[in-house]
Amino acid sequence: MTRSTDRLARLFNLLPYLSARPDGVDLRQAAHDFSISVEQLRSDLMLLFLCGLPGYSPGDLVDIVIDADQARVRFDAGLSRPVRLSQREALALTVALQALASTPGVEDVESIESASHKIATAAGGVRAHADFRDPVIEDNVEAGRELVASGRAARITYYTASRDTTSERVVEPISMDMVDGHAYLQAWCRSADAIRHFRLDRIDAMTILDERIGEHRRSRQEWAPFWEDLSEVELLLDGDAMSLAEDFYCRDLGMLDGRRHIALRVYDEAWAVRLISSYAGHVTVLSPESLRNTIVSQARAALEQY
Repeated sequence: MTRSTDRLARLFNLLPYLSARPDGVDLRQAAHDFSISVEQLRSDLMLLFLCGLPGYSPGDLVDIVIDADQARVRFDAGLSRPVRLSQREALALTVALQALASTPGVEDVESIESASHKIATAAGGVRAHADFRDPVIEDNVEAGRELVASGRAARITYYTASRDTTSERVVEPISMDMVDGHAYLQAWCRSADAIRHFRLDRIDAMTILDERIGEHRRSRQEWAPFWEDLSEVELLLDGDAMSLAEDFYCRDLGMLDGRRHIALRVYDEAWAVRLISSYAGHVTVLSPESLRNTIVSQARAALEQY
């Protein structure tokens, strides 16, 4: 089990443990019973303060009194009792788990299937049999999975849309990710000497090499999703540009002055300039100022050609 899984299991047990001792329990004794330090126990108790019932107001959340050396539950928000699912709830969960198991990049499918079976059994044998459409556009997802599982480097021919160029690279696979319906290979790129993400439908050729990957391979938990590392630009959209918010990864910031306000993730400035310019007159760049200035400068240069 991972540390996060260990902690989750401990939290599920900690509240019933405390609730069974209404007069309070010594922190050192509780820490000993759970084989953790007193500091870790205090951290777990503080996390439990954030758990509770929908509404999440102070009256809905777990309330624990922590003194210098004791802890006592004042309100358990019902979390000290086993969760009981209706058949409809259990069916919804098992269908969601089936969808998760079919998603590219999910590694521990066996655990997902085990959880689905346990939920179905606990709910009286309810079974969900759902057929899912391929959740990604790319048709070479299996090849990407096999590359990650091989533990070997690969030579790929890759088309970079933002620069309209094709290059050959040697990569060391780390994991598969799915973003907005597209499958990506996360890998250490020897040419860039850094982590890169390659959209599978832009890999024109792939040859697995007889060469084990190096020290750059890590478990997927050690790398933040790559789209979180991309820079953001704030835009106002109207007219035809409204579809931009559905076609690309962005955060919806609501409406501003009658126009849709979004924060769009961008790969680089050149790509952003081309994209925004293609919606001429329907996109306003709020930030960064450098991008706005570049677009204005290029537009003026184009007008001077006439």
